[in-house]
Amino acid sequence: MRIRIIGAGGVGGYLGARLAAAGEDVAFLARGAHLEAILREGLRILSARGDVRIFPARASADPGAIAPGDLVIVTVKNWDTDAAAQAAARIAGGDGEIVSFQNGVEAWDRIARAIGRPVLGGVAYITASIESPGVIRHAGSVERFELGAFDGRPSPAASYLLEACRRAGVGAAIPDDIGRAIWEKFVFLSAFSAMTALARLPIGPIRENPETRGLLERAMREAAAVGAARKAPLREDSIERQMALVDRLAPDAASSMLHDIVRGNRLESPWLCGAVARMGKELSVETPVQSFAAALLGLSAGGAATSPRG
Repeated sequence: MRIRIIGAGGVGGYLGARLAAAGEDVAFLARGAHLEAILREGLRILSARGDVRIFPARASADPGAIAPGDLVIVTVKNWDTDAAAQAAARIAGGDGEIVSFQNGVEAWDRIARAIGRPVLGGVAYITASIESPGVIRHAGSVERFELGAFDGRPSPAASYLLEACRRAGVGAAIPDDIGRAIWEKFVFLSAFSAMTALARLPIGPIRENPETRGLLERAMREAAAVGAARKAPLREDSIERQMALVDRLAPDAASSMLHDIVRGNRLESPWLCGAVARMGKELSVETPVQSFAAALLGLSAGGAATSPRG
């Protein structure tokens, strides 16, 4: 099966490189200095689970230069969703399936509306980011990809990717309810990304300090309350599950938002803590911790070029 990945950053670059190293037909849609480095020197993964270098790597900035795919994987940041949807429709053609592993809870509907057909849901549990052009750094050992159809229908593309991941040594699963998996990831990530970015620290010190651990859990409970108001299919013990995940992370595990704010990059906060605050306001659900985080991170959300100067 031909696998095409839109976005060769932490998630897409990592997954695509692992699959390509296992012999899968993979090509990337990428851009800028990262693309130039991939074409010049290949795509490298640095990970405790084993380093990988794909050279030559098939990549382009032009969707028209990439051969059509049977499965198109979208891993771009949320602000690029609309452009990625158009590229995905072009690369997938009429028969290929599209799956998004993006953050938040809104990208799937946006893509489906843009292309006029359903897409597969996806969740990526991995801490990875672009360390330098052409190089992806995987922090810690957590690595799991979940995907499936929102209506529970069998998907040949999802089944193929599951087996391809297993052949590549990548953790993967098709859960009973991908919508639930997406919301549970959102509950976790909206809090984890906000706390690590605001503190400018990885998870270790945050979870060990009683006050910041409490704030982290409160932020998760606010996101879960918003989900409950939207009738999201969250489990009763979802907070306990997400806090257990927090405790399994390596102490140096950090969100991509932490890396982005330190580097002066644009932030996904409007689609994470900002989305919790926005939806909470619409539904009359109190979200004080998430709203506070959204307000502060909003000062830097556009990147260094738009952040206030003292």
